[in-house]
This record gives sequence, structure tokens and C-alpha cells, in this order.
Amino acid sequence: MKKKILITEFMEEKSIILLRKYFNIIYEPQLWQKDQELEDKIHECHGIIVRNKSKINKKILSKAINLKFVGRLGVGLDNIDTDFCAIKNIHVQPAVGMNADSVAEYVLNCSLSLLKNIPLMHEGTKLGHWPRTTIISREIQGKTLGLLGFGFIAKKVCKIAQAFGVKIIAYDPYVSNDVENEYKINLVEINDIYLSSDIISVHLPLTKETKNLLNFKTFLSMKKNPIIINSSRGTIINETDLLRAYDEKLICGFALDVYEEEPIKKKFYNQINTSMNCILTPHVAGVTTESNIRVSDFITRSAINFFIN
Repeated sequence: MKKKILITEFMEEKSIILLRKYFNIIYEPQLWQKDQELEDKIHECHGIIVRNKSKINKKILSKAINLKFVGRLGVGLDNIDTDFCAIKNIHVQPAVGMNADSVAEYVLNCSLSLLKNIPLMHEGTKLGHWPRTTIISREIQGKTLGLLGFGFIAKKVCKIAQAFGVKIIAYDPYVSNDVENEYKINLVEINDIYLSSDIISVHLPLTKETKNLLNFKTFLSMKKNPIIINSSRGTIINETDLLRAYDEKLICGFALDVYEEEPIKKKFYNQINTSMNCILTPHVAGVTTESNIRVSDFITRSAINFFIN
């Protein structure tokens, strides 16, 4: 009898077809919105595949009497109670590295756009103002990019940015000093990131230590009016303090792909206007046609290896 796997968010169709050869698949990409239905269905499932919206918490896991495998179509695991999974002997498999290229491209794309004030130039040109001399533009070459965290994605960002002649500094107390020579970077203390960076990009997991890590106090310590980019987790940056820092010219632009609440609420987007040098995207930095294929294929093969091979 085939094992049953529940998929609660969108997944590449070819991967679902392959999974159906080995498993009884329940594919309901909107199920993440229906807590009670998820509770009702998970008790009979041996595996579940999710993205970031499904909350696989203790309450859900307590109902999952047959569950042995959680596949995460992405990297972050803050929506999954990994400690409880460990207690229940449930294997949790993230798609490590499969969307790194996409996120790295996003970070560089935003860096280039915000340095050149593209959001402001676009708006001004669209309105017929022709802001050719009224809005300044800067090059990325020679700038300092500060990376908060130096994991898989940050390393990808580093490689691409260096091709543009960017100096890289990074803060990550969990990596070896050997990476300095390997990646031609400087590992620094976190305050040095704030003092020296023209661009600061967040690449940290959400933990008790990183929640609200970037707040008004830290923005005050940023001496070069940097650009802030967050493609990691929303609550690492205090959004109220970020907008205040922009208004008070402590930073010169920001790009957010993740937020304290998703989808974003009126309280936040009502504070955004067309005169702001910012880029807002709906948690898609790691979601491209190519990365979705890689992520889906990786989790599909992981499920097959776990249950079949």
C-alpha cells in the first residue's frame, strides 16, 4: 500500500507527477489557509510537503500519528516545530541551496536599482518630470557590502558582488576564519557592519537573538546611510524603525521581500509612497521558474529516498 503524502502549497507539476508514481498524493495548494482541514487530513499522512506559509506546529504535529517526513520547499524552518519533530522522530528536510542563485540575484538586483535610485527615476519619468539631473545615481563598484550571516546564500551573493568590484565584509560568529581567504572577504564584528557598509543585506535565520536585530538604535549607528535589503525573515528588521530611519535619512533606501506579517497589512503599506527609494516584493526572492524546478525536484527525490530507497 502506497504511503500518503500531503502537499499544502504550490509545487512544480512534473515533481508531483513523479511523486504519484510512488505515493498516494493529496495536492491542495491552498490548504495552508485552512487550519482545521489541515488538522483533519494530516493524521492519515506519512509525509507532508510545505513552503513557508503552512504552520507545522505542535498542535498540528500532535495529530500526525503516522507522520515521518516533512519536506520544506525552501530553506527557513521557523514555520516548523523542529524540536517537536525531533521528539516524534520526524525527519525534516529543507531544500538547502536549491534557491540560493535566485536569492543572490535578487540581492544584487536590488542593490543596483537602489544605488541608482531606479524606483524614483521610474516614477519621475512616468509622471513626465524627466528627473535626469534632479536625482543622483551611484555605481556599485567600490562600495562595501555588509552581509549579516555568511551561509550558503550569502556566499552566492559574495561571488556575484565581487564581479562588480564590491568589497565584502561579513558578520557570522558560526563560520570559521578560513572563509576569509577562501572567499576574499573580511569577517568583522556586527558593529563594523553598521559602521562601514554602503549596503547591508540580511542572511540570518529567525531566532530569539535575531528578532528585531535591526532596530532604531542600530540604524542610528549606521554611518554611511546604507541601503538595507532583507530577503531572509521579516521580523529580523523592525519595520516601524526602518521607516523612521528612512524618514530621518539614516538609510537611503530599502528592499523588503519578507515582512513582519504576510501578506502585508494596510498599517504598513499605507506608510509607503512613490517618493521613497524602496522596492517591495511578495516573498519571491527565492521563487523563480528555475528555482522552483530545483526545489521541487530536490524534495521529491528526498521523499523517494526516505521512504522507498
